[in-house]
Amino acid sequence: MKGKAAVFTEIGKPLEIREYPLPEVEPDAMLVQVTLANICGSDLHFLKGHGPGVKGGIPQILGHEMVGKVYKLGKNFTTDSLGRPLQEGDRIAYAYFVPCGTCWACLSGTAACPNRYRYWLGVSCEEPPYFRGAFAQYYYLRSGQWVFKIPDELPDDVVSPINCALSEVIYGLHKIGIVLGDTVVIQGAGGLGLYATAVAREMGAGQVIVMDKLPARLELAKAFGADLTINVAEVGAEERRQMVLERTEGRGADVVAEFVGSPQVVEEGIEMLRYGGRYLLIGNINLGLKGEIDPAQLVRATRTVMGIIVYEPWVIARALQFLQRTQHKYPFSRIISHKFPLEEINEALEFARQGKSIRTSLLPHSS
Repeated sequence: MKGKAAVFTEIGKPLEIREYPLPEVEPDAMLVQVTLANICGSDLHFLKGHGPGVKGGIPQILGHEMVGKVYKLGKNFTTDSLGRPLQEGDRIAYAYFVPCGTCWACLSGTAACPNRYRYWLGVSCEEPPYFRGAFAQYYYLRSGQWVFKIPDELPDDVVSPINCALSEVIYGLHKIGIVLGDTVVIQGAGGLGLYATAVAREMGAGQVIVMDKLPARLELAKAFGADLTINVAEVGAEERRQMVLERTEGRGADVVAEFVGSPQVVEEGIEMLRYGGRYLLIGNINLGLKGEIDPAQLVRATRTVMGIIVYEPWVIARALQFLQRTQHKYPFSRIISHKFPLEEINEALEFARQGKSIRTSLLPHSS
């Protein structure tokens, strides 16, 4: 038995479709059959060599936002992370990273392990167990990765972004803190921003203001609970700030959350905060890209800034519960707007680069 994978080889080169033998499954591992793999914005950055270890010269399977079903279980892997029995064929959602458990971050209970991608980025897919990323028909899941059975009523289209976009949003908003009645400003209405709009609303936000430059995304943000949408291509920065002040009796927002991925939006977001407000950064993942801020805007106003990229074990379980409760309240199925066969991944990547979709997804077993 063999499985196909889309392999990154060099920066700027198309990904290659290769086949690898299905690996032997260790006692504490499992082999997952990937049913849907999404193209996250960070994947587009990785392909330019901006990810840790993604510098070219090492064949790798990229991609991380995915959903699948158990294909083969190791003999010791009998339950999910909540102790529920697992068997082959079960649909599962799972973390794409593996905390090491021995670094200072792990020992301090912080979801910030610097070694979390040690089995994935910068590791050759030419060596067993081969299937290290989402852009493939199979995925090798190791001991230490959190795994949760998916409720039958949740389709793959709704669940596939859970281990990246939705879980990061839930954890980020939990850590930055939303108090009943807060005004929350969302910078960016891509997948992360749309999830954040709904999650903020469910956490008790009094009003949610969403900013983006694409009219279609802003219209969708309304369906996800936005009270006000602002097109940044049509409204200037000072006018945007004044609109936030007008909606908050001159105070400013309690929370501003960044999902754009551009350092240029950070200063504006901070200046939209009230005194004592909180700024959440999730979109800016590329090292070396600089943006200016006025530190006195933080110090004199006692504002808090927090960055989040991964999450704790409880998050996926609660994300699944969140989707169960609200799947008919918000149009989650519209986040996956376009699908391509795995063999057409290069076309899918170009489509995603052009910003024509919220999330572009791959169907690994469509052919």
